[in-house]
Amino acid sequence: MRVTRTLRAGTGVALTGALLLAAGGTAQADQVRSKQWPLEAFGAKDIWKQATGKGVTVALIETGVRTSHQDLTGQFVPGKDFTQGVDGSEVLKPGQDIRDHGTAMAGIIAGHGHGAGGAQGVKGLAPGAKIMPLTAYKNESSATRYAADHGADIINMSYGVTRDADTCESIRYALDKGVIVVAGVGNDGAAKKNYPAACPGVIGVGAVDEYGEVWTRSNYNDTVDLLAPGVDMSLAQGKSDSAYTTNDGTSSATAYVSAAAALLREKFPDLTPGQIANRLVKTAGLAKPEKAKNLKLPDAHYGYGFIQPAAALTRDIPAGPAQGPLDMPQGKAAQPAAGAGQGQEAASATDSKSKWMVIGGAALALVVVAGVIVAVVVSRRRGRSQAWS
Repeated sequence: MRVTRTLRAGTGVALTGALLLAAGGTAQADQVRSKQWPLEAFGAKDIWKQATGKGVTVALIETGVRTSHQDLTGQFVPGKDFTQGVDGSEVLKPGQDIRDHGTAMAGIIAGHGHGAGGAQGVKGLAPGAKIMPLTAYKNESSATRYAADHGADIINMSYGVTRDADTCESIRYALDKGVIVVAGVGNDGAAKKNYPAACPGVIGVGAVDEYGEVWTRSNYNDTVDLLAPGVDMSLAQGKSDSAYTTNDGTSSATAYVSAAAALLREKFPDLTPGQIANRLVKTAGLAKPEKAKNLKLPDAHYGYGFIQPAAALTRDIPAGPAQGPLDMPQGKAAQPAAGAGQGQEAASATDSKSKWMVIGGAALALVVVAGVIVAVVVSRRRGRSQAWS
């Protein structure tokens, strides 16, 4: 059985027929839209009556985005390029446009389609959301801090990097500012852990196919929190503003979780990142519920299960503790390094002031201690002189 029924379990909506959208009969005519099986699986048309992601900004840390693609025009807020002086040739495959991957992820999150009523092309799960394009490779931490300082509600990280000293610290910085961080667990088909998914507080995402089964190349370990569609994805991707392709990966699954988080952020603006994750976790499902009887969730392969956005939006779920079900980082994040984001000069000034206050306080304490010692010595000498006389 295909996952369409399972993904919509508990929403009170019955499915009939094949995996085709019914919007004005255009789905069959437009092969790109008809292949977007997650929209039908999630019951997107009913979801959009609850939320579209309006007023929510998703920061997309990528190697680039084709902002002029016909399914994405007008969906962007100002971003920033962090690649000056950095060689990005290693991230490209022969003949690949450096913007391919980012354009595809943007489409999954906030694509609006094109043509009459936007019925053709790629439509995102959160078409009302805005994308903040942040171009970065080898300096993703700077982009993370920038997103947190410039109004991002969610940060989508559809990539894996070699962890550096600031990878998890920059994510902690974003979490401290109330930003939801979502990352893919990787496409190695192994127990390998990848960063940033392995950082505390990140929602780690694996991929499932249209039957709700875990994709064979989706990594499995304790960084898997949730699953989302990532197989046979119809994507806005290619060397023109009207190009499309089909692909697999936990990157696409990550974008779907970010889109679901955008829907929840619109409807529940006061929830913390952990509480948003809690709604996704409490409503997650398994393609074969009988498996849950033998699984201790979160499971290395399944996490808590695949997302069901409609249920997450509509079910009566207590907010719960601020950290939610995630392994959140402990304590407040350190201030960002110089030049890593807005407010750095003020932060440096504050740090400098604090440093001199500490030094000054220590010096004063030494003076006081010295005074006490002198007083004791004098007193003892006086006592001894009186005794000896």
